[in-house]
Amino acid sequence: METLSRLARDAGLLIEGLPAWAEATLVLALFALAALVLHGIAVRAIRASFGRRMGELGRGLLARIRRPTRLALVLVFLAGALPATPLDPEVRGWFAYGLLLAFIVVCGWAAIVVVDVSAEIYLARLPGESEDVTLARKAQTQVRLLRRIAVILVGFLTFAALLTTSPVARQYGTSLFASAGVAGLVIGLAAQPVLSNIIAGLQIAITQPMRIDDAVIIEGEFGFIEDIRTSYVVVRTWDLRRLVIPLKRFIEQPFQNWTRHEHTLIGSVYWYLDYSTPVDAVRERFEALVRASPLWDGETVGLQVVDADRHTITVRCIMSARTPGEAWDLRCAVREAMVAWLRETHPNALPQVRTRSLDEGPPVRAAAAARSAGEG
Repeated sequence: METLSRLARDAGLLIEGLPAWAEATLVLALFALAALVLHGIAVRAIRASFGRRMGELGRGLLARIRRPTRLALVLVFLAGALPATPLDPEVRGWFAYGLLLAFIVVCGWAAIVVVDVSAEIYLARLPGESEDVTLARKAQTQVRLLRRIAVILVGFLTFAALLTTSPVARQYGTSLFASAGVAGLVIGLAAQPVLSNIIAGLQIAITQPMRIDDAVIIEGEFGFIEDIRTSYVVVRTWDLRRLVIPLKRFIEQPFQNWTRHEHTLIGSVYWYLDYSTPVDAVRERFEALVRASPLWDGETVGLQVVDADRHTITVRCIMSARTPGEAWDLRCAVREAMVAWLRETHPNALPQVRTRSLDEGPPVRAAAAARSAGEG
């Protein structure tokens, strides 16, 4: 700062004779221009020295932090040159106060840029689709949530730092905290939903009950976790609708996660068939259809008679697929093919309603009468 002030005095001596405001404006403009030139030279030197070793991520980082660092350097040069300008002490004080506020804002901006770039670099190094997808989705969920919480925290700290620069704000804040009994209670109750959602976001980032792209059933709807914000989760349903659900809902109430540890899912199909159904033939046909389908993952296939009532038997068929979407398509395809096959080859296997005339008598007696008539 002393060096900048000395240079500002030397520059003021060179342009003596101008009005005070013009002289101060010219000196500050020259120092701002010098800061811009110096920043440009530094960026070019970094690119020339580390350009090949920086890689794409390094070049992206340099491009993102160039604007906040350039503005910060300009503010530093202006603050260093301000004491040597021929301005009134009161005007100079207000100008210095404005530079201080701008510098705090730029520091907060730079911190947010660093958080964003760090998150992007970390996400770019995650395994690709051909590697550990589950690990990648877990890390992606954590980084997204923690990045948003960090941005909120940086914004809060920046705002608090701006307030502490003003004596009036400090005095008001001190008196407010001194008499903040009821007011603090009211503010705490009003902020409870926001704070609870932020805490729920931290819990989700740490415990991972669901991750980005997980298949879930919540509120009776099937969908995929599309985005996780600091206060809500966006679920993309199968028909491309979006459900916006508070984070607290995933912590306080149960929901189904179909891809918690792996994507493989076992689907089931039920048929209600007649007692005359040839179960072995149905099982053979079902397994042949599943094994021939490209949607089957080669793991699970089976058919069982799981129930029977007065009219039908209940047949359950299970089959596995690589993803929930493929499991759904496989179930629909097998269901359609089996119904068509039963209708064509075993129509009597479909549920039937049997009727008997009252004049025929009990079936056992009718059969006995027919046998005695044949013997006679």
